[in-house]
Amino acid sequence: MADATGERRREIFQTRFKLRDAAAAIALAVLLLPALAWSADAKAATSSEGMFIAELVLLLVVGRGLGEALERLGQPAVMGQLLAGILLGPSLFGWLWPSAQHMLFSNDAVQKDMINAVAQLGILLLLLLTGMETDLRLVRKVGAACFSISAAGVAIPFVCGFATAQFLPASLLAGAGQRTVAGLFLGTALSISSVKIVAMVVREMNFMRRNLGQIIVSSAIIEDTLGWVIIAITIGIATQGRIEIRHLAFTLAGVAAFMLFSFTLGRGIVFDAIRWANDTFRSEYAVITVILVIMGTMALITDLIGVHTVLGAFVAGLLVGESPILSGHIQGQLRGVITALFMPVFFGVAGLSANLTVLVDPTLALLTIALVVIASVGKFGGAFIGGKAAGMSWREAIAVGSGMNARGSTEVIVASIGLSINVLSHNLYTMIVTMAVITTLAMPPMLRWALGRLPMGEAESKRLEREEFDQRGFVANLERLLVVVDDGVIGRFASYLAGVIGRGKPTTVLHAGEDDTTEPRVRFEPHLQEIEKGARESAEAAKGMDDAGVGKSRVTRRENVLVSPQTVAEEARKGYGLLLIGLGRSLTARSGFTRRLNDIAGAFDGPLCLVLKRAGGGRQVPSLDADAGRILVPVNGTAVARRGAELALAVAAVTGSRVRVLYVARSSRDESQGMMSRRRKEAVLKDIVALAERYNVDVRTSIRGKGAAADAICREAGKNVAMIVMGVARRPGDELLFGETTTGVLLGCSCPVVLLSDERVRRDDAAREALRSGGVAETKAGSETQREPR
Repeated sequence: MADATGERRREIFQTRFKLRDAAAAIALAVLLLPALAWSADAKAATSSEGMFIAELVLLLVVGRGLGEALERLGQPAVMGQLLAGILLGPSLFGWLWPSAQHMLFSNDAVQKDMINAVAQLGILLLLLLTGMETDLRLVRKVGAACFSISAAGVAIPFVCGFATAQFLPASLLAGAGQRTVAGLFLGTALSISSVKIVAMVVREMNFMRRNLGQIIVSSAIIEDTLGWVIIAITIGIATQGRIEIRHLAFTLAGVAAFMLFSFTLGRGIVFDAIRWANDTFRSEYAVITVILVIMGTMALITDLIGVHTVLGAFVAGLLVGESPILSGHIQGQLRGVITALFMPVFFGVAGLSANLTVLVDPTLALLTIALVVIASVGKFGGAFIGGKAAGMSWREAIAVGSGMNARGSTEVIVASIGLSINVLSHNLYTMIVTMAVITTLAMPPMLRWALGRLPMGEAESKRLEREEFDQRGFVANLERLLVVVDDGVIGRFASYLAGVIGRGKPTTVLHAGEDDTTEPRVRFEPHLQEIEKGARESAEAAKGMDDAGVGKSRVTRRENVLVSPQTVAEEARKGYGLLLIGLGRSLTARSGFTRRLNDIAGAFDGPLCLVLKRAGGGRQVPSLDADAGRILVPVNGTAVARRGAELALAVAAVTGSRVRVLYVARSSRDESQGMMSRRRKEAVLKDIVALAERYNVDVRTSIRGKGAAADAICREAGKNVAMIVMGVARRPGDELLFGETTTGVLLGCSCPVVLLSDERVRRDDAAREALRSGGVAETKAGSETQREPR
C-alpha cells in the first residue's frame, strides 16, 4: 500500500513538473511575439531578405516552444508547430495586432514566394524522411491482418468524406464544378493515418514490438502508402478540372509503371548509387547529396507522368530507407536539418493559412464539428471492422480503431496541396486543419487507454525475449563486412565464415595473396564460392528462425589492389562493422602476431575477427559439422566474451556443430581475489544458454577448476574440438595485444582459433579515460598490458 502511495505521489510530482515546463515553454514563445512584432515596425528600413529571415526566426522560435510544451504533455511536437502557425496567423496574432501580423507575413507576392518555396521543399523532404522511416519489413512480417485493417480503414472514411463533400454548401468550394475533386481530397484527408504520430504513441507505450503494436504501425504504413498514391492520382484529376477517362487511365498506368520500376530495377539503382557515393567521394555528406538527387529525380518523374511530386519523394524515401549501407547514419544526418528547419517552417506556414476566426460563424462551427465526428466515426469504424474481420478480439479491435484515428502531418500536407492548386477554399481548408488537430490530440490518450487494457500472451512474451537478445546481439546487427584473405586454406575458411556471419550483408573482399600477378578473377573465385556457400547455408538455416535479414550475399571485389595498411585504412573509412582477416602466415614461432597482420589490423579501428592457425595444419579447409568436432567457446563474463559466444552460436546454427561453453576467470590473480562468485558465473552461462536457444543450438557448459585459464582451454581443446572462438579485449596502443591467456591458447592449441575483438582503444583515449576516473584506469592498464612475443 505504501509503495502504491509513493508511486502515485511520484506521478503527481512528475505531472506537475511537466505542466510547469510546458507553461514555461509557452510563455517563452508568447513573450517573444511582441519583440519580433516590434521589429516588424521597421519594415520600411528592412529588405525583403531581412523580412524573410524574420519570418523564419519567428516560425522556428514559436514552433519549437509550443512543440516542446506539447511533447512534455505527451502530445506530438509537430502539432505544436502547426499550432504556432495558427497562433501567428489571423486566428490570434492577426486578430490581436493586425498591422504587425500583416507587416511580418505580408501578402506581397515576392515575400510569400520566398517563404512558400521553403515550405514546398519542406513537403518533399518530409515525405523523403517519412519514407526512410517506414519499415516495409515490418509489413511483410506481420501478415494479412494489417491489409484487412488498412483496406477497411481507408475505404470507409474515404466514402464518408466523398459523400460529405456532395452536401457541403457551394460557398465552401473553391469554384464551380469542383465538388467531385474536392470530395476526392476530403475523402483522402479523412482516410489516411499519420505514421509518425501512430508510431510515436505505440513506441512510447512500449508496444512497438508487441503483436498488436506491429499490426497498428504496419496498417498505418500501408494506409500512408495507399494514401499518397491516391492523392497523386487525385491531383492528376484536379489538374484537368474534371474526370476524363483517357487522362485517368494514363495517370493510373503511369503510377503503376513508376511503382513497378521503383521496386524492381529502381531499388538496385538506388542501392548502387548510395554505395558508389559512400565508397567514392571524400567530401563530407556526399551520400546526402546523392539522396537528395535521387529524391529530386523521382519527384520530377512523377511530375512528368501527371501526378504530384510528393509520390516520387515518398517512394525515394522508401528505397533509401531499405539501403543496406549506412541507412541509420543517413537517417540521422537528414533528420536533423529536416526536423530543425523544414518541419517548423512548413507546418507554421500551413497554420498561417488557417483562420479559426471564421468558426465564430455558427454554420461553419457546426459543419466543423460534424466533419470531426464523421472523420472520427468513419476512421474508427473502418479500422474496427477491419480488425474484427481479421479475427481480433473486441479489445484489440478497439485499440486498432483508436490508433488509426490520428491524422497529424499527413492531412495537413494533403490540405495544403489542395489549397495551393485552388481545389479547396480557405474556409474548407481551415475546417480540415481543425479536424486534423482535434483528432490528433485526442488519439494519444485514447490509444494509451486501449493498449493498457491488453494482456500479453505466453507466445508473445517468448518472442519478445528472443527479440531482446537480437537487439543486444553483435552478429545480428552487422551492416557491412570487410574481408582480407589470402590463397591458403585459412583464407578460404575465413571466406566461408564471412558468408556465414555476414548473412547476406554487403561484403567487400581484399585479396592478400603472395602472387599478385595471377588473374584477379582467378584469385577471387575460390573465396567468392566460399562466401556464397556460407551465405546460402545461412539462408537455409534461417528459414525456421524468422530472420528476414538473411539473403543472397552481396560481394564487392577490390581487384588489382595490393593489400597494405594504407589500402585497408582507405577502405575502412567507407564504413564497416567488422574486419575479418584470414591469413595463413599470421603467427610467429612463439604464437605472436606477424608484422603484416599487426599492420593490417592496426589500420582498422572497429571490431576485428582474426582466423588463426599454427603452421603445419595441412592443406585441407577446416570442416565444421556435427561429425567434425565441437566448437569451444571460453567466456569470462565480459561483453566481448559474449560477442565471441554469439559468433560461435551463429556459426553452429548454420553448420550443425555442437558447442561447448567453458567459463574461465580472466587470470589466476582474478581468481585468487574472488572477483567472480559461482552464482555470477552461473548467471553468465545461463545468459549464453538463453542466447543459444535463440539460435536453436544445443550447448554444454562447464566451469573450470583451478589453474591458468589458457591451460584449461587447451585441455578442453584436446577433446575433439574443431575450432575455438574467443571474444578478446583489444589492448590500447599500436601493437596487436590481447593478453597472456590468448597467447597461451595460440601456443598450446593446434585447431583453428577465431578471435573476435572489440573496438580499438588508442593510448590518448585510454589516458583521457584514466583522467576521468582519477588515474585508476591508467594504473590498471599499466599493470595488465604486456608485450606479446613477436
